[in-house]
Amino acid sequence: MDTKGIEFAFIKAQIESAGVSTRVINTGILGEPQLTPDISADEVAQAGGSSLQALRDEGDRGNSVTVMAQGAAVLVAEKQAAGEIDGIISLGGSAGTTIGTTAMQAVPVGVPKIWYPTLASGDTSPYVQSKDISMMYSVVDIAGINRLSRQILAKTPRGNRRGMV
Repeated sequence: MDTKGIEFAFIKAQIESAGVSTRVINTGILGEPQLTPDISADEVAQAGGSSLQALRDEGDRGNSVTVMAQGAAVLVAEKQAAGEIDGIISLGGSAGTTIGTTAMQAVPVGVPKIWYPTLASGDTSPYVQSKDISMMYSVVDIAGINRLSRQILAKTPRGNRRGMV
C-alpha cells in the first residue's frame, strides 16, 4: 500500500461497486499506506516472524519480501480457512508479485486468484507453481491510474461474496 495504494483503492472501489465486500492487506514496508488497510504491514511482518520496524531498520529488501510473503501466506490461509475470504487479487512489480503469489499458493485450488504483474514475460512458473493462479497482464506499469490502467483495472473480475485485495 506504500507504492500501489492508489491502484488498490481503484480496484477495491470497482469490486465494492458490484456489492462485494473487500479486505485489504498491507505488505508494504517503505512508508505509510496510501489506502487504509484492514490488515496492517506490522501484522503481516509479525505473522512472518519479524516486525515492521525490524525490517525497516535492517534495510534488506530481499529479506523483507521473504518475511512479508510468509506473513501474507499465513494470514490469507487463516482468513480463507475461517470463511472470511473467497478470492484474492494482487498487483505489482517483482516484490508485489512474489508476496501476492506466495499468499495465493497458501489457499486451495478453486479459490479465485487474480494476479496483475508488471513482469509478465519469461518464466512465470515460480509464481504460479501448481496452483490455479490467473495472470492478467497489466499492459502498463502499475504507477497510478491513467486512461489505459483505468480501462484494464476496471475489468477486474467481480465475485459474489468476499474478496481480499
